[in-house]
Amino acid sequence: MKKIILTTESGADLPELLAKKHNIHVVPMHVIMNGTDYLDGQLPVEDIFNFYERTKKIPSTAATNTHEYQEFFKTIRMKFPDSVIVHVGYTSKASVSYQNALTAAEDVEDIYLLDALNVTGGLAAVVMYAAALLEEEPDIDPVRLVERVEAKVQKSRLAFLPGSLDFLRAGGRVSNMAYLGGALLKIKPCIELVDGKLMSTRKYRGKMEKVAESLFDDYLQQYNIDRQQIYFIYSIGLSETIKQRIDEIALQQGFKNSLWIEAGAMISTHSGPSGFGIAGLEV
Repeated sequence: MKKIILTTESGADLPELLAKKHNIHVVPMHVIMNGTDYLDGQLPVEDIFNFYERTKKIPSTAATNTHEYQEFFKTIRMKFPDSVIVHVGYTSKASVSYQNALTAAEDVEDIYLLDALNVTGGLAAVVMYAAALLEEEPDIDPVRLVERVEAKVQKSRLAFLPGSLDFLRAGGRVSNMAYLGGALLKIKPCIELVDGKLMSTRKYRGKMEKVAESLFDDYLQQYNIDRQQIYFIYSIGLSETIKQRIDEIALQQGFKNSLWIEAGAMISTHSGPSGFGIAGLEV
């Protein structure tokens, strides 16, 4: 059997240690700040937050382009000539990255692409599910692997709370009127992936310490998440006290493994500092 190589985008926020451990290849997306195009992963997130503080503007983001995918796949094929590539992509409903990957793969043999319909920890959960299947069945047929992973795509659940409305307003995702009302009432919108699209599904009021627990409670009531693994996403600035409390709740709720994932530059550009999210797979 040919060796299966997993690939994904930087928008999965997959920790480098996990990528190396499971031989998962990650192609960078882009962050454009002050006229300079940075590869996601090369721009410190703190620089984005400092840029906003100075200018009250946020950078723009861009997908991995077709040429970059062509070079990415070519490099993998040269390094692993007798291999099959399985690419788990960032939701096609929020980026053209997946479409660009499809175009780049047209002339590539032994490659399979699937749309994870998710981002950040939700995408990472699908990628790690694929990695776990490969560990359990190293000789699994790639078609069977893709079928099993695609079956889990519809069960990947992500809920995320931005730390504030500032970055959403700067990016044009909320109006000034909605921003003023939300800021006065200390409202935090819950962002979820619905059929691959980012949508505001609920609103919470109060400080993040209280709101994070409320989100976790609602998330567990809404979804029957596999207790084997859960992922928590945070953007720089989230209180360590909140992290500790969420870990305590995870243990109380019977989760055997939990992992904190730091939002990278691409995701943080939209979420801002001190954000909190949860991702997992339903059983």
